[in-house]
Amino acid sequence: MDSVLDVMGVTKRYGPSRGVQGVTFGVRRGEVVGLLGPNGAGKTTTLRVITGFLPATAGRVVVDGHDLWEEPYEVRRRIGYLPDNPPLYPEMTVYEYLNFMGELHEMPAARRGVRIDEVAERLQLGDVLGRLIGRLSRGFRQRVGLAQAVLHEPPVLVCDEPTVGLDPRQIAEMRELIRSFGKEHAVVFSSHILQEVRLLCSEIVIIHHGEVVTQGSPQDLTSRLHGGATQYLVRVKGPADAVSGALRTVPGVRGVRRQPAAEGEAAGVIALMVEAGSTGGEDLADRLFAALAAGGWPARELRQIETSLEDVFLELTATEQASSATTEPAARGKAAARRGGARK
Repeated sequence: MDSVLDVMGVTKRYGPSRGVQGVTFGVRRGEVVGLLGPNGAGKTTTLRVITGFLPATAGRVVVDGHDLWEEPYEVRRRIGYLPDNPPLYPEMTVYEYLNFMGELHEMPAARRGVRIDEVAERLQLGDVLGRLIGRLSRGFRQRVGLAQAVLHEPPVLVCDEPTVGLDPRQIAEMRELIRSFGKEHAVVFSSHILQEVRLLCSEIVIIHHGEVVTQGSPQDLTSRLHGGATQYLVRVKGPADAVSGALRTVPGVRGVRRQPAAEGEAAGVIALMVEAGSTGGEDLADRLFAALAAGGWPARELRQIETSLEDVFLELTATEQASSATTEPAARGKAAARRGGARK
């Protein structure tokens, strides 16, 4: 891969507990990659390993050709990091803080001044450069955190939940800032917010229980659900078994499933999900209408269902959540038995 950031088989363990296992992905310059997963999935652990804040138990991280294990200092010079709580000093002014961060990155004094002005203009911090950070709003503090992350012009920008705690206007502004930096940098950021990932990312890595369960572009992920099959929702007045049987005989139909009735649905109206096979074709809707008309069943609705990123996420995590739900009561019972035995 022509990636600026390569994460290869990264595993992090805390004693017997697993943080993440075998995480692998790459990010190219000009690309925004999102780590998507529920809270506790392992997103923050992955980012902390990438940035060198946590040592990996196994695996490799290579940034701009430099291996994190062999050249940690060179890697850190090439990464800008915006954690979920930016490392700010409330008693410093914005200018003092950015100047201090520039010194830590060993930037020459003249270059620091130029870069502070450039970053302040881009992030609209010019009016608050002389103000104490502790007196800034949450939105401005996030901007200062982003400013320190890009001050030294790193090729890789890493952001952990960058919009948490912001109001809707600030969220939109932060998204636009990340999108603009993504045109010049390799950007990777974590989020549990589906809309955020969909709007920003060209590539998505879904993490669940510390492992990558799938990855690809938003379009790829949605097309993979149900094997890439197109689905149609049919609401029709008629006997469920007879209608389902007739629709299954339509050429190009792979399956028909009964759906729960909508609240307030008229008597006798049923809802069916029709799944098209590889030979469905663009005129499948016409054939479905014809089959309903031939049976004398009035169609109330027939429309193609657009698969969403939310559908993908829920389907990928549903199996493990169901498994957890069935095993947790048993585990609690065993634990209670052990406690009871210990008290005897």
